[in-house]
Amino acid sequence: MPFPFILPTTSSFSFSSSFTCESHPSLTLNASTHRGVVRSSLKKHKRLPAASQGSNLPSILSDLNGYLPYLLAIDAGLGNKLVSGEELSVVLTSTPAIEWRPTLSDHAVPGKETARIKIQSLEYEIFFVLSAVGYAHTQLARSQLHPLYATSGAPPGAQARAAAITGATRHLLEAAAAHDYLARRTEGLAPPPCADVAQPTARALALLALAEATLLAVLKDDPYPAVVAQARNDDDREWMYRAPEIPKVRAHLFARLCVAAADHAAQAASLCQAQQAGARRLDAALPRYLEDLRRASRARACRFFGIDAELSGQTGAAIGWLRCGLRELGVETPRDGGGGARKGLSLSRMKKDWTERREDKKVERGTNWGADAGRLEETRVIEMLEAKWTKINDTMLTQSIPAPGTLIASLPSGRDMHTIKPYQPPELGRETLEAMRAPPDRSDDFGDEQASSDDDERTAAATPVGAFPGTHDQYARSISSPYEGGSGRNSYY
Repeated sequence: MPFPFILPTTSSFSFSSSFTCESHPSLTLNASTHRGVVRSSLKKHKRLPAASQGSNLPSILSDLNGYLPYLLAIDAGLGNKLVSGEELSVVLTSTPAIEWRPTLSDHAVPGKETARIKIQSLEYEIFFVLSAVGYAHTQLARSQLHPLYATSGAPPGAQARAAAITGATRHLLEAAAAHDYLARRTEGLAPPPCADVAQPTARALALLALAEATLLAVLKDDPYPAVVAQARNDDDREWMYRAPEIPKVRAHLFARLCVAAADHAAQAASLCQAQQAGARRLDAALPRYLEDLRRASRARACRFFGIDAELSGQTGAAIGWLRCGLRELGVETPRDGGGGARKGLSLSRMKKDWTERREDKKVERGTNWGADAGRLEETRVIEMLEAKWTKINDTMLTQSIPAPGTLIASLPSGRDMHTIKPYQPPELGRETLEAMRAPPDRSDDFGDEQASSDDDERTAAATPVGAFPGTHDQYARSISSPYEGGSGRNSYY
């Protein structure tokens, strides 16, 4: 369940107002044109309903990748660097003033949208665009994994499930490469204007994407989440004629992969926590998600060690490992000294059932699902196995259950499954550069557009319902008030 990022929005900007290129005069105009496309795409994506945003993500990613070569070419031209074997000569004529709306920074006013920040460096423009590329890849991974968690409709088959996990893993590794590139690129820069474009944030997001890709390698061969989801699916009829198949898994290997994912999440959480002491703080949702991911990963590792013990005939040790996992998740175990689940009604049980129903509704609507980093899903799996194995141990085997503290201390070190490959930034081709040696065929007026991504929304909200077009000014409140002797009615009347 990758983190539900929100794509940032930006103001209009004309590169010709701050940069000139003597070697390729049309470069600034082409960069402004592609930036205008990106701005319009992000603005449109923000207004789409949550159910329709997933299908719009490939278009967003295509527009961002189309704008990046021009942006990086201007940046390279400022340093007289070669682009596809050609030298660009870009001169800074005035300080650029670009506005972006951050999505990871802390809200100054709770419940209100974060205010836009003004950046005056091309480096942070590159940071925001590449961050949006990483967010889009993560959102594409979420959209591919969404059918695996849905509880309505026919459950996906084995091939569809493997294809979805493979595609999501590819997108997460692409996101990790983009964030890692930013973390390396921004070393030694001046203090950032917000936490979204800070170097520790980029490093934390790269580790987060790597941890999620590692967990997907485990999910690909982990049959238990699919069994739990199938049991909650009202449209499933397979249970009528056959039991779900649970093949043997490489439990020890999967446990070490989960420990590695927990380590990556812990490193990312420490990087985010270091920024919470300053003025440029992150929103609490990201650090909370990282902590939940660390807990869920360690609990999953404990579950696989329990599966390994149960396959060896050590049911008591297996139950002990499951209770270690429940402790990592922060779930109270009914009886630490014996098996059995607590029956009857209780406030905690009612709260748990309500939380599960709310998460199921989020999955069905496709809005902000998986914000707990898989803690609820792992809790369901562990409780299912704990109830099953405890019943067997109480009625047949009667093996002693070791204390969770003695087992958790024997967790081995993690093992990485993936490595972050170097990000290859796109470059302009030689033919494109040759075409831009010609003077521009029109003026660069992209900076004259509306500065905000939601100015249209404010204008629409300011017009009263049912008003004739062009007469909204006549519906303004009168200057006089009832307390100053005025009537207090609208000036229209």
